[in-house]
Amino acid sequence: MKTKKNNIISEEECKAVKNKSKGISLGTRKKPKSLLEAIDNVNAKLSAYVRESDDDLNLSEVRGNNIDYLAKRLHVTPMQAAVFCICVEVGPSNIDFKSFARALHFSNAQALTLVDTLNELVRCRLLGLTNSFGNKASSYNISARALRSLIANADYEAPQRNFSDTESLLGYYHDFFNELEEEGIKQGLLLEEVEEIFSENTDLDFVKKVNQYPLEAKDRLLLVEFCDKLVNEDDSELSFYQLDDIFPNKSDFARIRSELRSGNHLLMLCELIEFSCHNGVADTNSFTLTEKARTELLASIDLKTKEEKLSGVIQADSITTKNLFYSDKVGKQVDKLRGFLDNENYKVLVERMKERFNRCGLTCLMYGGPGTGKTETVYQLARQTGRDIMAIEVPDIKSKWVGESEKNIKAVFEKYRAMVARTEVAPILLFNEADAIIGVRKTGAENAVDKMENSIQNIILQEMETLNGIMIATTNLTENLDSAFERRFLYKVEFERPDASVREHIWHAMIPELGDNECKTLAEGFDFSGGQIENVARKFAIDGILGDLEQTDRLTELTTLCSEERINDSMADRRRVGFVA
Repeated sequence: MKTKKNNIISEEECKAVKNKSKGISLGTRKKPKSLLEAIDNVNAKLSAYVRESDDDLNLSEVRGNNIDYLAKRLHVTPMQAAVFCICVEVGPSNIDFKSFARALHFSNAQALTLVDTLNELVRCRLLGLTNSFGNKASSYNISARALRSLIANADYEAPQRNFSDTESLLGYYHDFFNELEEEGIKQGLLLEEVEEIFSENTDLDFVKKVNQYPLEAKDRLLLVEFCDKLVNEDDSELSFYQLDDIFPNKSDFARIRSELRSGNHLLMLCELIEFSCHNGVADTNSFTLTEKARTELLASIDLKTKEEKLSGVIQADSITTKNLFYSDKVGKQVDKLRGFLDNENYKVLVERMKERFNRCGLTCLMYGGPGTGKTETVYQLARQTGRDIMAIEVPDIKSKWVGESEKNIKAVFEKYRAMVARTEVAPILLFNEADAIIGVRKTGAENAVDKMENSIQNIILQEMETLNGIMIATTNLTENLDSAFERRFLYKVEFERPDASVREHIWHAMIPELGDNECKTLAEGFDFSGGQIENVARKFAIDGILGDLEQTDRLTELTTLCSEERINDSMADRRRVGFVA
């Protein structure tokens, strides 16, 4: 080291005093125009400093307009802003300590001194934390939230963890979990986030009630997961394969699985979760919140309303009255069903069926071509007997994710059982256009889709065996009906295309101003379903409203519209029209 006598300080001492007073300057002449430009400027300056200076880099001393700009827009300290810039340069993913140290010419030990700063960036979600299970070394990545801000040049807003109610807290947890899954992050951060939530919301009723129990951090995380599933996904069950997403650490997962399976997990001992029950038998691989937990922890959330909304419940008194016309054969079958569904008759039938057969479910299959009135018949039966309808659209059940479709169909029957238990008049469970789930099961299924469909069908068949309530399915196709479903449907009603006499009634009901001879001519001239007749009647009404009717007689106009409908028969047969014949 060069020194000068006569009280003149050395060059190194002079540099140290300068750096101490001014810090390490990462400024530029021009103010940066964007977050990415400022980050680029900082990294260029840091790289030059590391390359040209003999002094060790001290990130706590950084200063300059670029750092100030980033600190303000990212809502972090100057040092945190500098560390984040390095992460962007090394990343955006798999940012480990070796690459971090190499970028700064640090030793591994020096890099480890920045752990607290990195964790603060994780806490405000500028970074994500990923754990490698092999060597248990931590690595980081730029979060999706941060990347969106950088690309859009938008001020970064850290997530706010203060909540006004239970639903907001669980909604935040749900979004956070999905964000972690999107970024491939599972271990560690989820647990830390729940602890942050609890520490920052001690006055929230949900947090107070959970804290009354002697739970550890991992127990709280598991309990929050159960609550999230119920409130945000309307899924009351959690199985072992789902726990793997929450506790990917093998030792944690093995311990928790053992405790749950034996019934000795602390949440079970506190009577907050229990084994799921399927057909009266406890399932030791699946778990659900107890009624006690729902009542105590989720009292502020109207779970009944949420379930009904997600289930597609149609209230009986909201169904519009329609006049329906059937052939004698179908009319007698529908009248018989109406008698069975009368609540007084239904109660007597259920008791007697239990006594004689130990099965009391009423199942019915309505089949026939499109537009023949299957679905509308269910609606009118529900209206006439005061029964709500839990309507299930089959495409909504199926999911691209392995195991999700099976969970969805189980949830359907669980929700239906809950509705039956809490209502005086049992609702109707309607599987509309059920062709895709009651067809012949695939033998030797190998691909995932076939296996999934077979699994769904097996679940439905099992549920039909123990059904306590009313299940009706409608389908356009019967040639492919699985024999197991055919046996389990107690009543089977075929909706044929209406004959000429029934078509006359439908024409008159749809267009009351038609005379008998006109109705007869149209009925005999066009072999239409009720849905097709309704189409023609609607187009006739529209033309009349718009004044587009030609100066010809009414029958000629209707004949023309019928001809147009016939041209489109192939298309009409593919869609549900909604009026019955």
